[in-house]
Amino acid sequence: MTIKIQSVHFDADKKLVEFIQERIDKLTHYYDGIISSDVTLRLDKSSTVDNKVAEIKVHIAGNDLFAKKNCKSFEEAVDTTIDALKIQVKKHKEKIQGI
Repeated sequence: MTIKIQSVHFDADKKLVEFIQERIDKLTHYYDGIISSDVTLRLDKSSTVDNKVAEIKVHIAGNDLFAKKNCKSFEEAVDTTIDALKIQVKKHKEKIQGI
């Protein structure tokens, strides 16, 4: 699976990139038909502490799944976004299998 990580107006460090890759790779445990994924990390211009935004688009044959979350850290934002995507991936797999 191809993972494209884009950080807007900052450079993501190696630890963060590895963390994201590890989390996204775990999605293949739920459904092995994932082709690729696009991750966008950016800082929101708001006065609140929840200004780290993670957007993840997962490309699956037939359609794309998308989730976006705002949190205090990029790691937390990626984790909650992956949790939302897990639910979408499971629903998509059940739909294909006709369950």
